[in-house]
Amino acid sequence: MQYWLMKSEPAAYSWEQFVRDRKSGWTGVRNYQARNNMRAMKKGDRAFFYHSNDGREIVGVMEVVKEYHPDPTDATGAFGMVAVAPLKPFKKPVTLLQIKARPELQDMALIRQSRLSVSPVTKEEWDILCKMGGV
Repeated sequence: MQYWLMKSEPAAYSWEQFVRDRKSGWTGVRNYQARNNMRAMKKGDRAFFYHSNDGREIVGVMEVVKEYHPDPTDATGAFGMVAVAPLKPFKKPVTLLQIKARPELQDMALIRQSRLSVSPVTKEEWDILCKMGGV
């Protein structure tokens, strides 16, 4: 199993809306590195749902339920999407400031490549963040 972090602006698509929808296609990604990360995802992989801009915090855990396939919002055909489903909310959201304060998380892609909307997470980082979030 691989682990990921996927960002969404809460004003555009929040964790609460995601939970109501019960499943969502992760559309609109237009960065080649983020696209390549989604291409590497496999069904059953886990991902953090991260509220970007407003909040800047991990708020929940989701599962990849459908592997990379065409994104209907991309007229060029250059970009695709995965489908994800919510698994559980964090009992306590983990903020970017909390993540940056932990020396063992300093190499996270979230910190090193802060603008990347879909990034890998190591198993060690995953375990630390889950513990911080109470899941």
